Amino acid sequence: MRSIRRQLLFWLLALVLLGVGIAGWLIYRQALAEANELFDYQLEQIAAALPAEPFSQVLGRDTGDEGIVLQIWNRNGMLMYYSRPRAPLAPRAELGFSTERTDRGEWRVYGAIVGDNVVQLAQPLSVRNRLAANVALRTLWPLIVLLPLLGLAVWVIVGRGLQPLRRVTSALDTRHPEALDPLPDQRLPLEVRPLVRALNALLQRLATALDIQKAFVADAAHELRTPLAAVQIQAQLVARAKDDTARSEALTDLQAGVTRATRLAEQLLALARAEPDSAGGVGTLDLRELLRECVASYAPLAMNRGVDLGIEASDAASVTGDAEALRVMFNNLIDNATKYTPHGGRVDVSLRVEDGRPVVSIADSGPGIDPADRERVFDRFYRAGAGANRARTDVAGSGLGLAIVRRIATQHHAQVSLGDSPAGGLQVTVRF
Repeated sequence: MRSIRRQLLFWLLALVLLGVGIAGWLIYRQALAEANELFDYQLEQIAAALPAEPFSQVLGRDTGDEGIVLQIWNRNGMLMYYSRPRAPLAPRAELGFSTERTDRGEWRVYGAIVGDNVVQLAQPLSVRNRLAANVALRTLWPLIVLLPLLGLAVWVIVGRGLQPLRRVTSALDTRHPEALDPLPDQRLPLEVRPLVRALNALLQRLATALDIQKAFVADAAHELRTPLAAVQIQAQLVARAKDDTARSEALTDLQAGVTRATRLAEQLLALARAEPDSAGGVGTLDLRELLRECVASYAPLAMNRGVDLGIEASDAASVTGDAEALRVMFNNLIDNATKYTPHGGRVDVSLRVEDGRPVVSIADSGPGIDPADRERVFDRFYRAGAGANRARTDVAGSGLGLAIVRRIATQHHAQVSLGDSPAGGLQVTVRF
């Protein structure tokens, strides 16, 4: 598991080490430049201090530095003096400053004419490099010694900086699973507040989802109680039947009750599947072909009900979505239209493309829905009141069909609206 504290400690110390290294290199280069100037000046001064006297008087003089090699030639080019014969220097002097590379390293050489002699002074560059390195080390060693203390300080400071996160974690760990009230975001650093606010937003969504789930379970239990109680009573009637006729009638009622309970359970399952983030496979669908399949599957049922079901218009259109979910949505709309349309009525399904967007309309010649109820019918388990027009259909339902339709439409970024049909009934429009 990756630790923020360890990462910060590693990278901060790495940056400090990198900074110390760069600073050391710059200090070393600066010290080396100053050492070169100083030692070059020293070579010039040593050469200038040599007397312009005969060679015999020069012998025995000390250059003052064991690292410096002295060579003297006369004007005829004869080597007269060599302080360190084993020093691998050139046998001829070059006036001025120069740098020579030898098998023992690099040497800084200075040549000058002093009286009747040619003088060559040489010094190994390793002396200068060593001096510059010592200067850089003496400058940087306090920082190097302080590195462990700096690491400890970073560890403690980062730990104190992460303390608010530990408080938030502790507050979440000690909470009861049903405690979804927001976390306090006062006295928190600016960097932690967005995290706490995001957690509070998540808790709010969870609370809303749990409330919806509780309401759904309560409504489902309430709605299932009635058909199950009816099935129980009808089963008792079957058991108490005294003749075949009474038993047959009771069995017919029992079968109808079981069918209603099964239909309600199916609707509840479809609604649960239509909850957000529960869609199945998503792909590009031929909407015209999907509508044709839905109409074809309900054509025999519409014929038994005496309803003329057909496709009025069908433009070529495609949408991106879950085929099974869209099939459930259109089946619910077609089923409602054929159920509430009286015998001899009609249901027209159309698919048109308006402004580049598919629009599906399902219009019937049934009783329609009062404008005051058109928004509420999308609520779960709500059914519009049985008015004069609605009573003649005599249709039983669970009040879940349009709730399922709206949920699936929302998943597919579509809008569902209810209006008046040209045939006098209800027209449901789905705009993708």
